Amino acid sequence: MTKVLLSVHVLAAILAVGSITVAASMFPRYALQAFGGQDPDGRAAGIAAFLHRICRSYAVAGLVVPVFGLATGAALGVLTDAWLIASLALTVIAAAILAMAILPGQQRLLALTRDSATQDGQRPAATRLTMLTGIFNVLWATVVILMIVRPGSTTGA
Repeated sequence: MTKVLLSVHVLAAILAVGSITVAASMFPRYALQAFGGQDPDGRAAGIAAFLHRICRSYAVAGLVVPVFGLATGAALGVLTDAWLIASLALTVIAAAILAMAILPGQQRLLALTRDSATQDGQRPAATRLTMLTGIFNVLWATVVILMIVRPGSTTGA
């Protein structure tokens, strides 16, 4: 059973979190292209909207990752190990950044692309969003490293 739980956990992480990291990283570029006549056919605005939908949808699907992670940790008896607690804390921080900063930031930029009169704030907003996405990605990379290295783990890996 542990192998099934771990498999679902890893697959969900790759598919959900991986998709979010790629889509969120690409979003600011296309959102900026949608401003100031750089997108005469509206293609960049459509791509930015699509990338936002990917982030939003996969964020919901990504809830499977910690659920199956906790189930796997319980099955392995490692819920109190420092590496797992640190991974959970980083996961909560990454999820909070996604839910409270990245997704709303994307929505604000999309709104700016529709309202050509308020283009003054698009570059700072895109820069901030790029920074937040980078932090989100580093947090997930750290979680992956902790899951592989498992410092202090007694499970034999």
